[in-house]
Amino acid sequence: MVRVLKPGFYSTIQDTGRFGFQEYGVPYSGVMDAYAASVANMLLGNPKNAAVVEITMTGPTLQFDIETVICLSGADMSPMLNGVSVANNKAVKVPNNAVLSFGKLKSGFRTYLAIMGGFKTEEIMQSRSMFKGITASHVLAKGDVLDVKNSIKSLVDKHASIKFNNSYLKSNIVEVFKGPEFDKLSEEQQEFLLTHEFSVSKDNNRMAYQLEDLLENNLEAIITSLVLPGTVQLTPSGKLIVLLRDCQTTGGYPRVLQLKESAMNIMAQKYTGSKINFKLV
Repeated sequence: MVRVLKPGFYSTIQDTGRFGFQEYGVPYSGVMDAYAASVANMLLGNPKNAAVVEITMTGPTLQFDIETVICLSGADMSPMLNGVSVANNKAVKVPNNAVLSFGKLKSGFRTYLAIMGGFKTEEIMQSRSMFKGITASHVLAKGDVLDVKNSIKSLVDKHASIKFNNSYLKSNIVEVFKGPEFDKLSEEQQEFLLTHEFSVSKDNNRMAYQLEDLLENNLEAIITSLVLPGTVQLTPSGKLIVLLRDCQTTGGYPRVLQLKESAMNIMAQKYTGSKINFKLV
């Protein structure tokens, strides 16, 4: 078991998401940065869908009541095991009663903790991803106990590591496709959308990132239609909203852009004040 001594700013259990229930209004959820989470699981030999801890901005303090192997990937939050620095993107053997903690955020915004065999928290609608109203808890809290599926493989020394392409953590280029309503924008609006440098506002979370800069909007509202993680909506006030993993399943704002899957990983590592540029592909 893994005990939560301190939860950090916003730590959750996530897997690759909850699929097949959107017709009932259930969000996809799942890891915000699928690339980092997959690297952490891969280095442990876990299935791609194994549940991980998604850690946002400041890390938790966790005590391991088992001997196991872990891997961290994504943002660099200066992780330490029993007070000794450990590297991201490397399988690390964890002794019984060891404590994992985090220090200064050096790059990115979200990091992922994978454990040998994956975290075995409650599974609802074929997913362990935490979401308010679906799972009993939507964030980790002090005193929580996380079950894991430990195995004899956990006791084998691990030296696996990988050269992690962390350039995306600092990239401000967000690749997009045209959204269903893109062609309803004027040429001037389209040019502004694709040449302006936008700033992430303080209104950002797992559901959506709002952007500070306004795009003049004279489009009519659309009939409520399907939206997806990565859909960029244009509100009547001209504010752009980039929908993310916990977004709603329908919306009535024009859908002007749609992020590539790889661009979702870039957005996941942005925070208030970060700059982005949309690039049409």
